[in-house]
Amino acid sequence: MSGTQYHPRVTQPKTSSPFIRACRREPVSFTPVWFMRQAGRSLPEYHKVREGIPMLESCTRPELVTEITLQPLRRYDVDAAVLYSDIVVPLRAVGVDVDIKAGIGPVVGRPFRDASDVERLRPLEAGDVPYITEAVRALVAELGDKPLIGFAGGPFTLASYLIDGGPSKNHDRTKALMYGDPPLWHAILGRLADIAIEFLKVQVEAGAAAVQLFDSWVGAVSPEDYRKAVLPHTSRIFTALAVYDVPRIHFGVGTGELLSLLGEAGADVVGVDWRVPLDEAARRVPPGKALQGNLDPAVLLAPWDVVRDRTREVLTRARSTEGHIFNLGHGVLPEADPSVLARLADLVHTETSGSAF
Repeated sequence: MSGTQYHPRVTQPKTSSPFIRACRREPVSFTPVWFMRQAGRSLPEYHKVREGIPMLESCTRPELVTEITLQPLRRYDVDAAVLYSDIVVPLRAVGVDVDIKAGIGPVVGRPFRDASDVERLRPLEAGDVPYITEAVRALVAELGDKPLIGFAGGPFTLASYLIDGGPSKNHDRTKALMYGDPPLWHAILGRLADIAIEFLKVQVEAGAAAVQLFDSWVGAVSPEDYRKAVLPHTSRIFTALAVYDVPRIHFGVGTGELLSLLGEAGADVVGVDWRVPLDEAARRVPPGKALQGNLDPAVLLAPWDVVRDRTREVLTRARSTEGHIFNLGHGVLPEADPSVLARLADLVHTETSGSAF
């Protein structure tokens, strides 16, 4: 892969940040919190600044990326910012005809079907995404001691969009190719892993203090298939980032049966969706990992006393973890009330401040 070379970070990792300390399983004075998809989605100011601007175009405007990333921090006392972007941004940057259709999601104009399609996944270079470097540098300057989380899409999830042509309930075409043509499957995932590595390197070298790999739909495969068909590529991504000494988070949806393997892949933190209680997740994930999660996003649409009680339950179950970052079990829903998210962040801090959490 012809990516950028490793250079020492210009800015020092924010080692005193509760979020970074929890990722590293170090003592914290309260449980840190951030929300997946906190940048955008439910905020009226997000919809206002993005009015008339297509999703993927908005991800290529550094000033807009900076503004949208900072918007939730003006409302919520979260302990980290997450870069406003999308997992298909690097695919678009290398020439894949992918777009995000409102109400649908990522759609690929010409889905991948045979070996000739692999060549469409050329290596990503830093020069392909200058807007990412510019936005991350601007954000790091604005955030001060607050860490910025960068991210990329996991190889299975990106492959599912390329092969199925868009969002899929069962990922039938994707899994059929995985089962029926292993050499082609590994060729595609190998290219996608290269792209993810470079995309994450760009963000870290610009100053991101942590990274998360969103392999959102990998819960569609069995543990045996994950080990054979996905794990080698995911492990390579996390191994390539080890030199940077920033926390690495691994997240997927419906991955209860894969939690042990997600931990084995090499991240420092395993994200847990809402289907598995955190104390049970702590038993499934190998020792030496922090856990992130895992309030059901739908709970935020319920009355406040339900939100409060469910949050307390998550925090109680988290006592058995080696380190805990509070988050939702997936992304913020578009219907979520921003005032509820603000109260939730405050509740997590209040409930765990000065305690044994």
